[in-house]
This record gives sequence, structure tokens and C-alpha cells, in this order.
Amino acid sequence: MDATPLYNFEPLLHMALLGVVIALGPLAWWWVRHRGVDGARRGHALVLLTLFLTFDLVLFGAFTRLTDSGLGCPDWPGCYGSASPLGASDEIQAAQTAQPTGPVTHGKAWVEMVHRYLATGVGVLITVAMALAWLQWRRDRRSLATALWASATFVWVCVQGAFGAFTVTLKLYPAIVTAHLLGGLVLLALLAAQGAAPRRGEVAVSARLRAAMVALAALATVQIALGGWVSTNYAVLACSDFPTCQGQWWPAAMDFEHGFSILRPLGTGKGGEGFLPFAALTAIHMTHRIGAVVVLATMLALAVALGRVPSLRRFAAGLLLVALWQLASGVSNVVLGWPLVAAVAHTGGAAALTIVMTTLLVRTRREPAAVAAWDAAAVAPQSRS
Repeated sequence: MDATPLYNFEPLLHMALLGVVIALGPLAWWWVRHRGVDGARRGHALVLLTLFLTFDLVLFGAFTRLTDSGLGCPDWPGCYGSASPLGASDEIQAAQTAQPTGPVTHGKAWVEMVHRYLATGVGVLITVAMALAWLQWRRDRRSLATALWASATFVWVCVQGAFGAFTVTLKLYPAIVTAHLLGGLVLLALLAAQGAAPRRGEVAVSARLRAAMVALAALATVQIALGGWVSTNYAVLACSDFPTCQGQWWPAAMDFEHGFSILRPLGTGKGGEGFLPFAALTAIHMTHRIGAVVVLATMLALAVALGRVPSLRRFAAGLLLVALWQLASGVSNVVLGWPLVAAVAHTGGAAALTIVMTTLLVRTRREPAAVAAWDAAAVAPQSRS
């Protein structure tokens, strides 16, 4: 029996110090490059740097999950009570000897811990960005919104850390793993919103176009959640052909009841009883495929509409590129047998779509003329009466 405590906070200080050391490199580069600019622009540059590194962290998180390294160290925040796998080499070796292809090996332990180190480093950067935002507000008393956004991001990265802990201690519970993925994308959205904030409301668009943007953002969120559910339940290979599934356009055996039972451990059926049926994996996979068709069609339609607005054509091009990227990587996952590169690339596409849509929503606003026309239309019937 494994007597390792699920939570062991003894290495927490060492982990925090490692996070500071990791963050020093990006912080030094940022400080040297932007030391001659004003505080607001310097803070904005730090947010953009953190956004870039958080995007990389999301990709490495996908790599950690897809290489089955999520339980490489079965406790949190350290590894068998140590700050690195070096201090846990005996325990890791014993686990690897007992199960050479099991969840705990030296390689998987390092992948898991590097992910934790990088996440801690990003947390340090977010903390510094929050501190700078509040200092800037104390100086000018005009940037309260920036400080509040930075504080919300800090709170969320702490929540995301808790999801990471639960991912390990609850043994890759599918709902928690999916929430951890979505939490990473929420963090990207928060940082992207701050990165775009200095140009907020730059372009006025019609109410109809604005509604289309919001609709795509909502559909993409649902589709990304479905993608996470596919990945965490290992349902990618339930269909190994494309565009059909198991040689049929609509497979006869699909179990939605077990497939979309949220509160259950990994690999079990509804209520945590028995094994998850293959028909449930098929249902999960097909639901994600149908969602992909809807989201891709919406992306293409919105890209065409954005292309008609000269100042938004770069967003149209971005949506087209992400759509093609997701289509290519998604199909590759199926027909090539879920290769690691394609799987990580598919997560990267979801992260890129999150950044593009967040930036688009922040840098546009509903056209005042459209609001006035709407109000006039509403008032006209009353005046006639």
C-alpha cells in the first residue's frame, strides 16, 4: 500500500523559491528592455510577456497530460515530499520497478515537476504584475480598472493551482482535469484582456456583428470543454476513421448517459460503477465532432463578416488560420492514431482561439448608432399611440 500523503507542504517554500528563480530570467529581460518607459507601458509589457509564457505553460500542461505524466509524482506540491524528483529517486525507482509502464517513472516525474515549476514561475510573474498595477494606481489614481483586472488574474491563478492539486490527489478525476484545462484558458483570457485593454473600444461594430462575436465565444467555450472531456476520457480513438466513425455516419452504439455522467472517477461508468462502456466513448467523440462542425462554420462566417471591416481584417485572418489549424490537427488526431504532436497542437489551437476572441471582444464595441436606432424603433410605436 502506498503510504505517501496526498498533501505534503514541507517542500512548499522550496517550490516557491524555485518559482522566483525561474521568473527572474523573464523579469530581468523585461526590466532591461522597458526600463526607460513609463509605468503603465512597462506594466502592459509585463502582461504581454506573461501571456506568452502562459500560452507555453498551457501547451506544456497538454504535453504532461498526453504523456500520462499527471501522476508522475502522486502527491502535491512536491514529489514524495521532496522539492524535486532528485530527492525522491528511491521512491520513484521502487514504483517504476513495481510497474515499469505505470504512472510513476523517473521521466514522468520530471515532466510533472517541470510543469509545476513553470506554473509557479508564471504565478510569480502574475503577482509582480498585480503589485505594479496597484503601485501605478497609487501614483495616478486613474488605473483602478487595470489593478482590479490584475487582482482578478492573481486570484484565478491561485484557483488554477488548486485545480492542479486536485488533479493529482483525485487521481485524474475527469471533471477536475477538464476544469483544469478550462482554467488555463480562462487565465489566458484574463491576460489577453489586459493586454488589449489600452486600445479598448477601438472599433465600433453593428449590434449584429457584436452578437456574432459573443455567440462564437460561447460556442468555442462549450467546444473546448467537450474537447477536454474527449481527452481526459481517452475517447479520441473511439473513431479511427474520418469523416465517418467506425464506418458509419452515425454509429449505432452510443451511450450518452454514461459518457456524459460528470461525477465519476476515470474509466468508470455512471455513478462510478463498472467500466466506462466503449459506446460511451463513441458518444463523447461524436458530440465533439458535431460541435466542431458548428464552431468551424461559425468561425468561417464571422471571418467573412470581419473581412468587410478594414480595421478588423487581421482578426478575420487570425480566425481563418486557427480554423484551418484546428481542422488539420483534429483530423490528424483521428487518422494518425492520436500522435503527440497533433494532440498538443490541437490544444494550442484552442488556446490561440481563446486569445483571438478575447482580444477581438475587448477591442470592439457595439456601434452607438445601432443603439440609437434600436431605441428609436422602440419609442416610435409609443409616440403613435
